[in-house]
Amino acid sequence: MPVGTLANVKTITPSQLRETGAQMILSNTYHLHLQPGEAIVAGGGGLHKFMGWNGPMLTDSGGFQVFSLSEMRKITEEGVTFRSPHDGRIINLTPELSIQIQNTLGADVIMAFDECPPYPATRQEVETATERTYRWLERCITAHQRSEQALFGIVQGGVYLDLRCRAAEALAKLDLPGYAIGGVSVGEPPEMMAEIVKVTAPLLPPEKPRYLMGVGTYREMALAIASGVDLFDCVIPTRWARHGTAIVQGGRWNLKNAKFREDFTPLDETCPCYTCQNFSRAYISHLVRSQEILAYTLLSIHNITELIRFTQHIREAILSDRFVTEFGHWLNSSESAPNEEEITNDK
Repeated sequence: MPVGTLANVKTITPSQLRETGAQMILSNTYHLHLQPGEAIVAGGGGLHKFMGWNGPMLTDSGGFQVFSLSEMRKITEEGVTFRSPHDGRIINLTPELSIQIQNTLGADVIMAFDECPPYPATRQEVETATERTYRWLERCITAHQRSEQALFGIVQGGVYLDLRCRAAEALAKLDLPGYAIGGVSVGEPPEMMAEIVKVTAPLLPPEKPRYLMGVGTYREMALAIASGVDLFDCVIPTRWARHGTAIVQGGRWNLKNAKFREDFTPLDETCPCYTCQNFSRAYISHLVRSQEILAYTLLSIHNITELIRFTQHIREAILSDRFVTEFGHWLNSSESAPNEEEITNDK
């Protein structure tokens, strides 16, 4: 899922997004509550109509964003109290309020409010957060008022595999519409994240969607799919685009590199996206060097298309029993991890 934090995927229109092959997008409860407010979105006909997207949507609970405020927030059993970075007012975000906001926004899939422990954290800290996340999920289920919206629970547990297993098994007993694995890609080593997913995903019901939150590189997705994950979201395609970076052929290219200045071939001759069908590497390099907004639009279109094509190819390989043959190199090799600053939440 491309990330549309504030009811827009940065630099591209909904029609351009649809042409990339995107079927579903994510928006952010925390950010939309602060600006413009869920009442405004509801007044505009709900999230889909407000932003002009006629496909499925998911809103996260706001938990990750609130917990990333670190020193600016206070956690209690009731919820999280923090000061709005917009106007300074004090906000007490509880499981009930998170669900109320998401019910008002009107996305097709909504997420339970969870406590995302940082990395590193002590076992006691993570165990406390994991147990609280389950209690908050129970409160979210009680507060949920719109049966047409699918409420997903989130597995926490940090890097402690026994806590992950305990949380996954407890959530699986609740028979929710779907399940998410959260609290990964928060600074832990890539091999540790892969092990968390490998252990956790098989414990979740295979007939329900299994969603790995905040992950989106080739290797991360291939490893997660091999473990049974169905759904991802990540800011990488649009963030890298805004840094002049194209996702191409299993890697990434910095279009500021001098070698692209007189390269008049497409980013990828096999790619069907609008960017590759109409523009050269030299032209995009020129736009990037000139800091033209069009550069970010063209690169976002291509990057999103590329990652969606990657998952489409995996789906086709699974259906024809060719997954290990065609994608085994991603499962057995070590892909260099993106810079941590580049894959934090979209801004």
